Amino acid sequence: MGASATMLFKAHTRRVLARPKTVFPIVLFFLLLIYLVQKRDIYRAGTHAAVEVVEVDIGEQPVPGAQREEKLLRELRGKFEQESKALEKDPRAFAIFGNTLETLVEQDIRSRPQEDNLTPSNNGTEFTNEQPFVFNPYPKYNNAAWKARHAEYVPCWGPTGSLVEDIRVFKGRPRNFPDPGFGSYEDLGLDQNLCFERETRMGQYGVSPVMGEDGKPLEWDTIDWGTLQRECRELNEARFATSGPPNIYVTAADEKKVKTNNDDSQNFKRHMDHHVRRQAGSSGPSVTNTTSTVKEPRTALLLRSYTGKEYTDNDKQAIRSLITELNLRTGGEYEVFLFVHVRDDSDIWSSKEAYQQVVQTAAPREFWNITVLWNGKAVDRMYTKLPDKARRVHNGQFLPVQMFMQEHREFDFVWNWEMDSRVTGHHYDVLNKLSEFAKKQPRKGLWERNERFYVPGFYGDYDKKFRSAVERSTSGSTIWGAPEISVVKPIGPNPPVPSPDQDKYEWGVGEDADLITLAPMFNPINSNWVMRNQVWGYRNQDFPWGKLPRRATIITQVRVSRRLLDIMHVEDLRGNHVASEMVTQTTALLHGLKAVFTPMPVFFDRPWDGAALARWFNGGPKGASGGFGSAMGWGQEERYQGSTWYYRALPPQRLYNNWMGYEDTAIGGATWEADHGRPCLPAMILHPIKEIKPTPPGWVTESKLPYK
Repeated sequence: MGASATMLFKAHTRRVLARPKTVFPIVLFFLLLIYLVQKRDIYRAGTHAAVEVVEVDIGEQPVPGAQREEKLLRELRGKFEQESKALEKDPRAFAIFGNTLETLVEQDIRSRPQEDNLTPSNNGTEFTNEQPFVFNPYPKYNNAAWKARHAEYVPCWGPTGSLVEDIRVFKGRPRNFPDPGFGSYEDLGLDQNLCFERETRMGQYGVSPVMGEDGKPLEWDTIDWGTLQRECRELNEARFATSGPPNIYVTAADEKKVKTNNDDSQNFKRHMDHHVRRQAGSSGPSVTNTTSTVKEPRTALLLRSYTGKEYTDNDKQAIRSLITELNLRTGGEYEVFLFVHVRDDSDIWSSKEAYQQVVQTAAPREFWNITVLWNGKAVDRMYTKLPDKARRVHNGQFLPVQMFMQEHREFDFVWNWEMDSRVTGHHYDVLNKLSEFAKKQPRKGLWERNERFYVPGFYGDYDKKFRSAVERSTSGSTIWGAPEISVVKPIGPNPPVPSPDQDKYEWGVGEDADLITLAPMFNPINSNWVMRNQVWGYRNQDFPWGKLPRRATIITQVRVSRRLLDIMHVEDLRGNHVASEMVTQTTALLHGLKAVFTPMPVFFDRPWDGAALARWFNGGPKGASGGFGSAMGWGQEERYQGSTWYYRALPPQRLYNNWMGYEDTAIGGATWEADHGRPCLPAMILHPIKEIKPTPPGWVTESKLPYK
């Protein structure tokens, strides 16, 4: 028993022994104390040390002692390495690399709605005989069904002075390209038989020469993406709300805290007020809204960056594609911001001139007017009840996002977007499908499904077989509404019926998700994940440290609702906080909000079968992804090295280098393409992608694990 626990024990003992009458309460107290001590299966109170007993669900009995635990983890690591090396010899290994337009198959297999998105292009290409198609995954703007519910859509101008054009794609998929190990195109409604090639996908953003109105090559430094976004939204202002409701969860006491947190936090607010006013001016024609139409939700995409970053040509091309496909082509449904962390001591809040000077050194000229700065000082002054460690960006990545939302009330959602991720497919198509999938998910069994990787080769289809399998394995332990704990007053809705058994997968269907993640929301307790114990606040005399239910997702690229960000803001004002990878998931859990892990397709460089993937990634209690031996635990992350989505993964960089025409690991580059054809990839989200630029001959991407 630690020192703090001993003091607590003595204090309780003095209070109990001072009470007269009978010895029975004393006996009862000691029995309860012994029970609680034995049940401390996760943490020693008040410390970050794990207790000596951990729960195991991989064929082992509870493991006595850290030494035995480490031995088991080493054995797991060795067994995985053995299986992984054996699969390298399989003829199907590394089939995700080296696929080109010359090997396309299944070109006409798709649904009728998917076929309607494709129109033959009038222009062919010099590098293939395959026919490209114009890809339009957007709503059928301004048809009768649209006009019955929406104000008129007005198309917007692009950087060349012409209306925005759609990208082009190729029908089919490479013959040898494997099925995803995780996730599903079919369940998300994505067309898996489309192949994206760099020039037809990214040419208009600078991969190919782009001509301006005068017929001369476009000078990108003369483009003002902020003005283009603003003018586009103004053309469509009848479709969207120009403001939103206040944060209704902030109490009078919380307001007092905010008002006393002056200086830099208030300067941040004043600057954001100026930014909102600047963006809200109207200079273009508008369309009158009618009483039968509804305001459409808007989403801000915060592209995370920092001062000192060098922007490659590919970085700029990726940002242009985000703005064009999400904002300009939708008429302002999304708005893209370059959200820059000022890492040095620059006094950015002293004046507009000082702020703008940093903007001009921190971002490429074309993005100056989409750039929003933030720094640690503003965060420190806003969230004074949090300790310094909790406020640093490693643990407090969402604190400035919360501050952004307090000033930008016109947005219903925010995508926290990593600069080193890339979408090979169409941004709007992918994000819209993720949103639609999340919206149709029922709440029954949702937290249990969220905890597991969806492995189609093991479970079968998502809506029936996977859902049923999860329900069977978690029978009797389904999360139904917010947990009852004394340190949180949930803001989410109460379940419509007392028990999930009484619900026919109806509650939550049609409800927008407060949180969308791209990987499981695992239970970090006992997982050996390095950030599992980063919890501040959330305690009182009846609820000691370490007992907080929590969930986590590795990689913080998530969509968060205004409601969730608002209550996160309030919890942080009160001194309640968890690590960045846990905060959106845990807050949603504690407050009974709707959170959905969307089964984005993830590929592997080795031909793992479904049973092996389920064993290595869903090997926790009742088939969950967390628990002892979790793939997220320290020393076990090698399991992700061959995947297309994880911060230690190798394939994303290799695939993207080859896709952009650069040699990597003996594939790609001009000579290779002359022999094999132009690389193409299906729609996927890749992470991490670092410093994409021409590679020297013989280049090999590496990703070394820190524990090897």
